[in-house]
Amino acid sequence: MKSKIKVLQLLAICSLLFFSACSSTKKTVSWFKRGDWYNGVPLVPYADIDKKEFESQYQRNKAWWDLAFKYLKETDLENVAPGKYALDGDNVYVSVTEGPGKKFEAANWESHKRVIDIQYIARGKEKMGMAPVAKATVTKPYDEKRDVANYTVDGKFYIAEPGTMYIFFPGDAHKPSIDVDGKPIKKVVVKIKYTE
Repeated sequence: MKSKIKVLQLLAICSLLFFSACSSTKKTVSWFKRGDWYNGVPLVPYADIDKKEFESQYQRNKAWWDLAFKYLKETDLENVAPGKYALDGDNVYVSVTEGPGKKFEAANWESHKRVIDIQYIARGKEKMGMAPVAKATVTKPYDEKRDVANYTVDGKFYIAEPGTMYIFFPGDAHKPSIDVDGKPIKKVVVKIKYTE
């Protein structure tokens, strides 16, 4: 009889955890779809963004995210000059590059621990991969100075074009800058400090 009661208690706890997780996921999806965080940015995030991590980081550092989205909304992204632009010191900054893409074999899977990337193709298009770091094999250990680690992994690939932004968190390995058509790529990457 005691073992039957323990099994029933365990089932009740599992059910509670399951329904709590479902409720949390529904709230996150609702927050994301509501789109208050957009602040009028005319870009859409790619379909597979980690919505839970996004909501968590946004809530922790709303002012940084609002600054990043304000930059993306108010800047002529197609014509901004290549370079690095500080929006809030090392908390939020922008890197603008223009040039050819890389051959698939020359592009690396990478992740960062200290920053979140918002990557946007302002002109041209590139192939970009994404995979969970948890499923990746490290090929080059984390370099603290450069804030990067490299991997091998099978991931999902996208053709990144103007209109869509890609947001990569420390748990997301990404393989950016892959040439699609031999034409130059103008890319804007907003980096936001990651908060544990």
